[in-house]
Amino acid sequence: MADTRSDRAATRWSALFGGCALRRHQPLLALLGVVCVGTGIAVAVLVPETDGPAWVMAVAGCLAAGVLLLVRIGIALLRPGGGATP
Repeated sequence: MADTRSDRAATRWSALFGGCALRRHQPLLALLGVVCVGTGIAVAVLVPETDGPAWVMAVAGCLAAGVLLLVRIGIALLRPGGGATP
């Protein structure tokens, strides 16, 4: 017979490290997404545009990383069950 989650002893370590990362670290990941968007905006404003394509790629990369992370967290929160599945 297979060992199921209900058969295992619920210890502090298994509760801490059980489940998926998105469920455990949503506030930290949301903060990281906001920091990425803020970095993209700061780079767009503070760095001169004379750097050419590197400047555009840095801004686009920072904004895309932050927006994708925030959208992923939003989708996980809107799922039935209120979060990501383990």
